[in-house]
Amino acid sequence: MSGKGRTGDGHGRLGSMLSGLAVAVGCVLFLGGFAWGAVVYKPYTVPTESMTPTVHAGDRILAQRIDGSEVHRGDVVVFTDPTWDANLPMVKRVVGIGGDKIACCGKDGRLTVNGKPLDEPYLHTKGRASAENFTAEVPKGQLFLLGDERTASLDSRVHLDDAGQGSVPRDAVQARVDAIAWPLNGMVERPRAFAPLPGGVSSPGPLRLQLGAVLVGVVLILGGAAYGPIAARSARSARNKGGRVTAGAH
Repeated sequence: MSGKGRTGDGHGRLGSMLSGLAVAVGCVLFLGGFAWGAVVYKPYTVPTESMTPTVHAGDRILAQRIDGSEVHRGDVVVFTDPTWDANLPMVKRVVGIGGDKIACCGKDGRLTVNGKPLDEPYLHTKGRASAENFTAEVPKGQLFLLGDERTASLDSRVHLDDAGQGSVPRDAVQARVDAIAWPLNGMVERPRAFAPLPGGVSSPGPLRLQLGAVLVGVVLILGGAAYGPIAARSARSARNKGGRVTAGAH
């Protein structure tokens, strides 16, 4: 009898220890995931419809804090430029970097980068990539930016007569859009059309990993917290069953 009791107590102590460890690890993952996200990402509210249908006015987006040197073609970025609109953060897509020649439209109505036509499935309207023809050479250290809603976007095309032919400095970029937080529309994908160009496209940020850490943390916390009541109920059931068997045998 005493041997069995010690075994049961040992199992109980081990279970309690493991459940406590699960809760502790879960808390670390849960809080760490949120803390990591707060350091890496910054939320913004999209001010206009110029990036429809990728993001809409009023959408809450999560943008990864990056340095301007990390920007690639195809990225949707948050930036400020006093020439464009004082210090209001704006959201546009990078279609050209320093040294690129941007032109529109080719024979098939597509935007070209260094003479190569681009497929742009993210555009709001089909047909010509821009209602007006234009060409621009992007100076070194600059970015050429267009909205996905080309019929309504006030972008680099509006500033072609400015210094830099409508481009903005790389250091004007504050962040790169990774996901739409509200409504829950998911990740903002990197366009494949820019992948064959020199430098390729940027890698996704760590948002999925951060969300995974938070979700695993929640599961561990709930599982560890649930162990106590479940174990107690199992122990009571075992005692009651043992008591009935003993009484019957007597």
